[in-house]
Amino acid sequence: MKKYIIALLILVSGLSACKKSATFDPAKQAIEDDATIQAYLKANPSITATKDASGLYYQIITPGTGNNPTGSSTVTVNYTGKLLDGTTFDTTTGKKSLTISLKSVIQGWTIGVPLIKTGGRILLIIPSGLAYGNSSAGSIPANTVLTFTIDLISFS
Repeated sequence: MKKYIIALLILVSGLSACKKSATFDPAKQAIEDDATIQAYLKANPSITATKDASGLYYQIITPGTGNNPTGSSTVTVNYTGKLLDGTTFDTTTGKKSLTISLKSVIQGWTIGVPLIKTGGRILLIIPSGLAYGNSSAGSIPANTVLTFTIDLISFS
């Protein structure tokens, strides 16, 4: 019996050594994300998003008034985050608004939220590289494009 257990351990070790480790290619993923976003925009012609240099797509729905926050501002927002299939993964609807520093959120927010002023609303379509990258986060799979509709209530 002991021989069989040792043989099984050797076999499992040998098979796992043969397994190739997948290497993540951020440039390739960015191209795939962009194609996914383009297909999403084509399927949703009412969205007239602009692409910025980082790869973030956005549509300013309401610009707001006053000054814009910066990437280091603390903002108070209401938001809904969705996967491209429409599945909501997080929202402040029916909850208290979120107050958070733009230094401590995903890059897509740090880049996108300062595009609007107080009282503004923006739709962000965030490639995975500006979101959670090749890591999953809760119910969000790795390498997933996300959308957020964000209302900027205030900032400091």
